[in-house]
Amino acid sequence: MSTPDIRVEKGHAEPEEVAAITAILLARAAARPSEPAPAHRGRPRAGWRRLEREGGFRAPHSWR
Repeated sequence: MSTPDIRVEKGHAEPEEVAAITAILLARAAARPSEPAPAHRGRPRAGWRRLEREGGFRAPHSWR
């Protein structure tokens, strides 16, 4: 006896309902995006300071 690929966790699904959701999932998996995914356009580095990565003493009058 083989195990089913899709299992209903709660309630009762008719075979037609299982077939419909299977068709939707397969169509979504086969669909290719029309455009490539956009490149990451986030900030180049974090907006906060991590003290363990700071370079030791900083003069109180320095900007950096």
